[in-house]
Amino acid sequence: MIQLSSKPESKTPQPSVETVTLDVQGMKCAGCVSAVERQLTQQSGVISACVNLITEVAVIDYEPETIQPDTLAEKLTKIGFPSDIRSAQTLTPQQVHLNQTQRREEEAKQQKINLITAAILLIFSTLGHLEHFGGPTIPIISNLWFHWGLATLAILIPGREIIIDGWRGLSHGMANMNTLVGLGTLSAYITSCVAFLVPSLGWECFFDEPVMLLGFILLGRTLEKQARNRASSALEALMALQPTMARLVGDPFSDDSSSIEIPVEQVRVGEYVKVLPGEKIPVDGEIVKGKTAIDESLVTGESVPVAKEPGEKAIAGTLNQSGVITLKTTEVGENTTLAQIITSVETAQTRKAPIQQLADTVAGYFAYGVMGLALLTFLFWFTIGTNLYPQVLNPSHTEMAMGSTSPMLLSLKLAIAVLVVACPCALGLATPTAILVGTSIGSERGLLIKGGDVLEKVHQLDGVIFDKTGTLTVGHPSVTDYFTFDGMSSHSLLQLAATVESGANHPLGIAILEKAEQEGLSLLQAEDFQTEAGSGVQATVEGKTIWLGNEGWLKEKGLRVEKDQKNKINELTQAGKTVVYLGVEGSIKGVLALKDNLRPDAKKTVSELQKRGLEVILLTGDHPQVAQSIATQLNISQVFAEIRPSGKADKVEEIQKSRKVAMVGDGINDAPALAQANLGISLQGSTEVAMETADIVLMSDRLYDVITAMDLSLGTFRKIRQNLMWALGYNTLAIPIAAGILLPSFGVILSPALAAGLMAFSSVTVVTNSLLLRYQFRQ
Repeated sequence: MIQLSSKPESKTPQPSVETVTLDVQGMKCAGCVSAVERQLTQQSGVISACVNLITEVAVIDYEPETIQPDTLAEKLTKIGFPSDIRSAQTLTPQQVHLNQTQRREEEAKQQKINLITAAILLIFSTLGHLEHFGGPTIPIISNLWFHWGLATLAILIPGREIIIDGWRGLSHGMANMNTLVGLGTLSAYITSCVAFLVPSLGWECFFDEPVMLLGFILLGRTLEKQARNRASSALEALMALQPTMARLVGDPFSDDSSSIEIPVEQVRVGEYVKVLPGEKIPVDGEIVKGKTAIDESLVTGESVPVAKEPGEKAIAGTLNQSGVITLKTTEVGENTTLAQIITSVETAQTRKAPIQQLADTVAGYFAYGVMGLALLTFLFWFTIGTNLYPQVLNPSHTEMAMGSTSPMLLSLKLAIAVLVVACPCALGLATPTAILVGTSIGSERGLLIKGGDVLEKVHQLDGVIFDKTGTLTVGHPSVTDYFTFDGMSSHSLLQLAATVESGANHPLGIAILEKAEQEGLSLLQAEDFQTEAGSGVQATVEGKTIWLGNEGWLKEKGLRVEKDQKNKINELTQAGKTVVYLGVEGSIKGVLALKDNLRPDAKKTVSELQKRGLEVILLTGDHPQVAQSIATQLNISQVFAEIRPSGKADKVEEIQKSRKVAMVGDGINDAPALAQANLGISLQGSTEVAMETADIVLMSDRLYDVITAMDLSLGTFRKIRQNLMWALGYNTLAIPIAAGILLPSFGVILSPALAAGLMAFSSVTVVTNSLLLRYQFRQ
C-alpha cells in the first residue's frame, strides 16, 4: 500500500510489512476466531490477520513502524485470549516439538480432570433422578438439598471459568460459546434457587439442568480436544524428524576419523557431518564420502529406500539405513527442506478457504443472534404461547419432557435450551479440522497442499496443462544421433557442442556432455558464453563463434537449414527426438538428436485425468513434431509447441479466457506459468521456487501424485461441505425444536441438559467426520 502526501509532487515511501505468528489460547468457537481477527484488524498498523481455531495461531501482517507484536499480544491477553509471540528464529523444530509435547501433557492432565468431573456430575445427577423413570429412591442423593449443593459446586468449580470467560467476552462486545453456556447455566441455577427458597411460588426446581449441562459441555470439549490432537499429530511427527545432535568431523578424506557431537542448530554451512547406519540425517547436505540407502518416506512419501552415493543430496530428517556417509552441509535450520515443508504445512493450515471465511463471519454475529432468539422464545411462550396453546402447561401433555405447569418455568426452559443448543462450535470446526487432516495426510505422502483456498481451486478446474521435459518425460535425455553436413567429422561436431554446453546447465546440455565423456572427447578452450533460456547457447571457441540451439533461434541469428538437409532431420523429429543445431561462423554444420523417454506413469496419469472430464493440454518449447509425437503416445489432442519459457505464462493466460486450468511443471523454468494458472502444481522442482509459486508441491518422483493430490484436495473439500452441511443443518433443526415448535402438537421439548448433549455431539461429529478422511486415503 502506497500512501500519498498532501503535496502531489512528493511521495512517501511504501511502508515495510512484516509477518508475525502469535500462539493464541482460549478460543472455543468460530465466534472467538471472528472476535480475535476483528480485534487485531482494528489496530492501527495491522494490514491483515488470519486466525485458526484448531492450531490456535494468529498470522498477522503489520507495519513495524506503527505497531509491535508485543502490543498485539498484550491486547489479546487483556480481553481473555492469552497470547505469546512465536519466534521462528530462536526455536528449532525440536524445541517447538518439545514445547508442544509439554503442552499436550498438561492438556492431557486437564482432560483427565475434566472427564472425571463430567462423569461425577452426570452420574450423581442421573442417580438422583432415577425415581422419575420408575427407579428406586436413593437416600441423600435424591434429596433436593443434595442437588442444590451439587449444582452450586458445579457452578463454582468447573463452571466458574466458563462463566467468567463468557462475561469477559460479552463485556468486550465479543459474545462467544461460553457466553451462551454461561447464560443458560446461570439462568437455570438462579431460577431453581428462587423456586427452592420460595416454595409458595409453586415453581419446579431443576438443579439437575445446570449440573448435566456443564457435565455434557466438559465431556464434549474433552472428546473434541482429543480428536483435534489426533488431527494435528502428523505435523508434530514432521517436527520430531530432525535429530537434536550432529556428528561433526574435520577433513573427511584424512586418516583422522574422529568426530564430536554438537547440537544440530550449531552446525554451519560448509562443515562436514558424519552419519552412521540407523541414524537420521541432521542437515541438508551433499554426500562426499560413502554409499548408502536412505529412507525418505516421511518427506517424499516414497516407501522404497533410495540408493545414494557421493555427489548426491541428502535431506534432513530422512533415515540413513545402511552405510556410513559423510555430508558437506548445504542448508541448516529454517533453510532445510524439512523446515520448509513444516513451514508450508503450518501456513496451509492457517490459510482459509473462502467458504470458511464466510462461516467465521457468520459465527462472529451468531452468538448475538442466538441471544436474541432466546429472548424472543421466552417472550413468546410467556406472553402468547401458553395462552394460545394452554395444553402445553398440562404435565401429561409434556410428560416425556418433564414439563412444568408454570408459564415462567416453561418459557425459561425453552429459552435456556435455545441458548445452549445453538453454540457455533460445529460451524467453527467444520473447515479447519478438514484442512488440518487433509494437509497432514498430504505431508505424509510428500504432497504439500498450500491452503484451504487451494482446495476450492481443484474443485473448479476444467483442464490440466503439462510441461513436457522433466514433467511428462523423465527429464534425463540422451544423445541418440549426431552427424554433419559439410565434411566436419562427427566427433568434432560433438566436441564443439559439448564445449559450448559446458557453460550452461540444463538437461539437453548435460546429455551432450555425458555423450562427449563417453566418447573420450576433451573440451576445448571457450569464452564469452551467452545463454538464452529455452532457445540455445552461444560461445567463442578457439576464436570462432559457435551457436547451439533450436532451429527457430538459429534462424533469428541468420543461420538457415538447407532443403536437402531437411529430410533426414524430419525423420528424427517424427521419431519423437529433439534436434539441436550446431552453427559455426554463420552456417549450420550439423545436428544432434536427443530422446527423452516418457515417465512410466505418464500415460496412466493423463488417461485418468481425461476420464474425470478434464481436458489435458501439452505446452512445450520443443519442435512441433517432437511435441506431437509425445502427444500421440499419450492421446493428447491439444498441443502448443515452440513456446519459450517467457511465453508460457502468456499462453496459459490465453487458455484461461475459456476455462480454468492447472499447470504442472518443474517449478523452476515454469515458475511464471505456475503462478499464472488457476492452480500451480510443481513436480520435483526447486524447493524454494516451488514453495513460492506452486499451490501444490509434489516432493516425490511420481507423476501420478498429481492425481493423488487432486483426489486428496477434492476429498478434503467434500469433508468441508459435509461438515458445514451438518453444522448448519443441525442448527436449522435444533433451534426450532429447542424453541418449542413441536411442543403444541407433540409435547416434545429439549431440556437444557439434552440441548447441551446435542451441542457437544455436533462438535464431536464434525471433528470425527474430518478424521474419517484418513481411512479414505490409507496407503
